Amino acid sequence: MEDRIITYGGQAVIEGVLMRGQKAFAVAMRAPDGNIVVHTDKLASVYRSGITKIPFLRGIILLWDALGLGMSALTLSANTQTGEDQKLEGPALYLTLGLSLAFGIGLFFLLPAALGGWVEGLTKPVASSSSVWIGNLIEGIVRLLLLIGYIWGIGFMPDVKRLFSYHGAEHKTINAFEAGAELTPESVAKFSLEHPRCGTAFLLTLVLLSILAFTALGPLPILWRLVSRILLIPVLAGVAVEYIRWTANHLNNPIVQWLIRPNLALQHLTTREPDMSMLAVAIESFQSMRKAEQEFTL
Repeated sequence: MEDRIITYGGQAVIEGVLMRGQKAFAVAMRAPDGNIVVHTDKLASVYRSGITKIPFLRGIILLWDALGLGMSALTLSANTQTGEDQKLEGPALYLTLGLSLAFGIGLFFLLPAALGGWVEGLTKPVASSSSVWIGNLIEGIVRLLLLIGYIWGIGFMPDVKRLFSYHGAEHKTINAFEAGAELTPESVAKFSLEHPRCGTAFLLTLVLLSILAFTALGPLPILWRLVSRILLIPVLAGVAVEYIRWTANHLNNPIVQWLIRPNLALQHLTTREPDMSMLAVAIESFQSMRKAEQEFTL
């Protein structure tokens, strides 16, 4: 049962689901003709290297590769829907990923930092022993509200709604497997939309850690404020990954159950109840990944 808790993960893609194991991954997609199309392959060698045993460092490297894998899966799924064959790999993949990360860092880290610095400048003439921290606190609150507001806002888009439904199908499938249940749409439908290892949980953990870390830094000149936010992102990401791993391995602990409540609550914004056809796609993805894992082990 322990390997079921720490091994498997996934994410939703356009009209499909990506499932990742220890050695292989699978992307199952609903094609325009209604059939399920599956793509399986080996994971990058980094997943089997000694880096995966180094705390904090493993989180940063595996997170970066997982983002690239997710981007490739999105492209593969989009190609299946349109009938085109445009590959996103190599320099093009990482350029796209880099631009996406730059947008995310600018919106969720640099913009709140700039606003916090502006507020800090306004309060300097009347600064006291407590008010000098107000800029960092406002920065953290703005960052948290931006994250929640962004996820809530995009959830109204029809395509994103379906994406979130596939996200729900992915969670239900993994929850069913970890519970030892039969993997059929009817059985899997009974399980929860929440899962403690979700990427949504990582994002919220990262933001909450940033509030604590950046507030502890105290007042900084605006340039150093912005630079510090960028430089500390990999450190905070590594800590966030280790925190998610630790909580996932101690779910029976009442304190851990209390700690993960905010992460699980936020998942109600990124998941929707899937229909039976979506559950069938998620199950096919998971079973294909499991089969590929066995083949690559031989």
